[in-house]
Amino acid sequence: MRTVLNGPPDVLQRWLDERRARGQDLHDEVWEGVYHVAPAPHPAHGYLDDELAAVLRPYAKAAGLTGSGPLNIGSPDDYRVPDRAYLRGLPDETFVPTAAVVVEIVSPNDETWAKLDFYHRHDVDELLITDPRDRTVRWFLWGETGYVEADASRVLQLPATALHDAIDWPPAG
Repeated sequence: MRTVLNGPPDVLQRWLDERRARGQDLHDEVWEGVYHVAPAPHPAHGYLDDELAAVLRPYAKAAGLTGSGPLNIGSPDDYRVPDRAYLRGLPDETFVPTAAVVVEIVSPNDETWAKLDFYHRHDVDELLITDPRDRTVRWFLWGETGYVEADASRVLQLPATALHDAIDWPPAG
C-alpha cells in the first residue's frame, strides 16, 4: 500500500520527530528527497536477519569485512537502509557511500526490488536478497549496466546453495 501524506510542514515534521524519538524510524529511507516510511518488519524477517548474521560472520571476517545491521547508504537527501551490510572497515560517518555486500530481507509490501539501481549507482559490489516466506537466497553481482544474478558470492566465497542449506529457516506460516 502506498500512502501520500500531505499536510503543513510543521505538523509532518512533528510526526517524524515523534517517530524518531520512539525509535520507529530505523528502516525509514529518503529516495531522492522523498521520505519513505517503513514499518517494522514481520518477526520472521528479524529471525532470518539473526540467522544470516551468524552464518555470514565467518565468511565476512575471512574476507576482511566488517558486518553491520541497518545503516544508511547514500547521502542525507538520498539513502537506503539495508537490513545488513558488510563493509571494508568500520565507517565513522552516519551516511556511508557504499558497501561490499548489502543484504535485503524481503517483507510483505517492502521496496527491496526497487533498490537495486540505487545500490548499483553507489557501487555496492554484491547484493544478497533473501525471502523468509519462499526460503530463497539470491546473489547479485555488480555488472557494468546493473546487477547480474549469480550462483555464489565472489566477495564472501559462498555459494547460494551452501548459504541456503546453512540457514535454520523460520517456520512456514
